[in-house]
Amino acid sequence: MHLHHSDAFPDGTPHGSGGSSGGRPRALRIGLGGPVGSGKTATVAALCRALREELSIAVVTNDIYTREDAEFLLREAVLPAERITAVQTGACPHTAIRDDISANLEAVEELEDQLGPLDVILIESGGDNLTATFSKGLVDAQIFVIDVAGGDDIPRKGGPGVTTSDLLVINKTDLAPHVGADLQAMARDAKAQRDDLPTVLTAVKAPGGITPVAGWIRARLAAWTARAA
Repeated sequence: MHLHHSDAFPDGTPHGSGGSSGGRPRALRIGLGGPVGSGKTATVAALCRALREELSIAVVTNDIYTREDAEFLLREAVLPAERITAVQTGACPHTAIRDDISANLEAVEELEDQLGPLDVILIESGGDNLTATFSKGLVDAQIFVIDVAGGDDIPRKGGPGVTTSDLLVINKTDLAPHVGADLQAMARDAKAQRDDLPTVLTAVKAPGGITPVAGWIRARLAAWTARAA
């Protein structure tokens, strides 16, 4: 369900004026999961701000009964409103991203039908736990977001979100001194759980904090474009 419509940013700049679709059959789909409060929506917002002038982006959010995450993105004006779609799952968030993905697929297809070729679609899961994963029928790569306030033992506990996501984001590193989190231990434990899969320790709301995550998406998109060429 689209919440409302607009063709440009609040300053009048057209969205995605620098984007390139390059003949790809569809957009690169990136799923974002993670526990409640870890900063998934803040990560989506920061990514939109960082990439919106060079890429054509859209967002699908998932909430159980509300449209709160989509409404936050709309209030922040991170994208023109027609590029933000909300899915109400009505059940466990895992269901709509892993088991019955039909509502999310419909939302993605509607965005592409209405907006034309897109570069990237960000699909944000509702608040979930360390077992959450996205269906490969829905997304091409998954980012999993945890935060230091949730405990510096989270990487050590593992779970599919931590161990198998294509990018692990350990967020809110600026809070580490205040919550007694050991960032070196978190990085070490993440490495042990993930082998060669990348991990980023950052604070996505801080200046430049989203840069490594945005760079990772650019690299995934470049690889996706090369495969489709």
